[in-house]
Amino acid sequence: MKLHASGEDYLEAILMLQKKQGMVRSVDVSRHMEVSKPSVCHAVATLQDGGFLTMDEDHFLHLTNSGREVAEKIYERHCFFTEQLIAAGVDPKTAEADACRIEHVISNESFLRLKETAAQQQD
Repeated sequence: MKLHASGEDYLEAILMLQKKQGMVRSVDVSRHMEVSKPSVCHAVATLQDGGFLTMDEDHFLHLTNSGREVAEKIYERHCFFTEQLIAAGVDPKTAEADACRIEHVISNESFLRLKETAAQQQD
């Protein structure tokens, strides 16, 4: 199953919330992403069908191995681009929003090259 940017955003949000508070429910995702509960329910069902997410009997969300892999990849890109844009002088709020768009469209090759270049510049 190919994920769209919105699916990646949901996985990333769940990962971030798990790191922050441990257990995550749909209502937490709804608040964090500022979307409706029905939107989260639809996304959760789609992500479950795709094998990226499970929900236990207490309605807590859990990333599967493949879901965690996607979420961590997107989160790494998000953090990288946010930091780079802020370092370049972009307003943090704008940097955050732009990073969220960039993280979904950049190729893996381009991301790795940019990451390497940034690491070399720090040395």
